Amino acid sequence: MSDEVFVIRNQLGQFWTRAGEWVDGREPQRLLKIKHRDEAVNQLVELSAKDIDLRGEVLACDVDDRKDPMVDASSHLTPTLADLAAEKAAEKAAQKAAEKIAQEALASDGDESEASQQEADATDSELEEPPLSAAVG
Repeated sequence: MSDEVFVIRNQLGQFWTRAGEWVDGREPQRLLKIKHRDEAVNQLVELSAKDIDLRGEVLACDVDDRKDPMVDASSHLTPTLADLAAEKAAEKAAQKAAEKIAQEALASDGDESEASQQEADATDSELEEPPLSAAVG
């Protein structure tokens, strides 16, 4: 068995992943690893058909102990999985905070409207005429 895989690199030095995106190569486990050169060339042709500005190449790479390709990272950095996870967590936290603020606003609006309703009821009762039985006297 050969200790070589093929990867696809674009003109920016970024590598194609199994998830269908370009990454800088700092996380080689994410890269699309293809065992046969002709399959890698076919994949590159398909990518080039979708993106006419793509200037890609197929690279033969040795693999490390974990069977990940050994590549030099691109100078055009992309977010790592950790960066993406942190961004997603921050978005989720912001969304929860916004929901909490909205719930508190609804609750305080409910309290204010209840209090104003009680005030209106009290004002209405002051304006009402006393019962006739109380007026006879």
